[in-house]
Amino acid sequence: MKSDNMRESSNVEDRRGQSSGSYGGRTGMGMGSGGLGLLLQLLLSGRGGSKWLILIVLAFMIFGGGFSLTDMFSGSKTTTDSQIIQQEGTQTGDLTDAEGEFLSKVLASTEDFWTKKFQEEGRTYTPTTLVLYSGATATNGCGVGQAQAGPFYCPGDKKVYIDTSFIRELANRYGAKGDFAMAYVLAHEVGHHVQNEVGLMDEYNQARQGISESQANQLNVRLELQADYLAGAWANYVQGEGLLDQGDIEEAIQAAYSVGDDTLQEKNYGRVMPDTFTHGSSEQRTKWFKRGFQYGDFEHGDTFSGSIDI
Repeated sequence: MKSDNMRESSNVEDRRGQSSGSYGGRTGMGMGSGGLGLLLQLLLSGRGGSKWLILIVLAFMIFGGGFSLTDMFSGSKTTTDSQIIQQEGTQTGDLTDAEGEFLSKVLASTEDFWTKKFQEEGRTYTPTTLVLYSGATATNGCGVGQAQAGPFYCPGDKKVYIDTSFIRELANRYGAKGDFAMAYVLAHEVGHHVQNEVGLMDEYNQARQGISESQANQLNVRLELQADYLAGAWANYVQGEGLLDQGDIEEAIQAAYSVGDDTLQEKNYGRVMPDTFTHGSSEQRTKWFKRGFQYGDFEHGDTFSGSIDI
């Protein structure tokens, strides 16, 4: 990615080397929620009103879905793209200053993109904050974030958390190398913040109560695939700005593939368990990222209205 002349974000907290201390509460780790493409459009346009809850009920009836047995939005444990990774431990190796600067520039780019998109819908975008930490760190609303969980978004404090060893984990253990692989991860997490910004998370958290584990998994897959779509939409913006290097999109696609549920399960357990998928297969994740990159809008990011096997 051509980042030399890009600005850095002022919304970065560097907690590397700091102790997490002792914190109460349950651990809230995860890649956050995804979101409903159709509902996102309605909320952004201001046309949804109270009707959007009806749409959620219809989605439950049609798809039999919910997204998690855990209280993702109220601070309890959540599923993550990297929870299976933790079975093998975490690679060591801190983030370099250059890599930290790069992530800051990627974050600034997402700020520019989403500010523009929200303005087009007559709304105001408030950027998320990126927290870089090592080992463990406190969150305000999601307990203690730990390296084993991988990158995650905490809706409670509206911050994205990335342990600095993850960039090594992504490249060395799972073959997702290159700066744009990490850019994809950050853009995915920022996508969850976008859904929080439009007010989807609180209402959706209420709507999912009482849903079975199987239904929760099915719905969570649809939610997370939209986050991949939104990451792709940002990549489309970056391309328009002339900032992509040759091979960047391939790096992002490889990253999306490497964190597919089937790929992680096969690597760690030697078998694939589709009923336990929470984020989607490698093929689904790459397809939705590429779809976002193709269209770069909200309209084509609806993962609820039809088959997710596009």
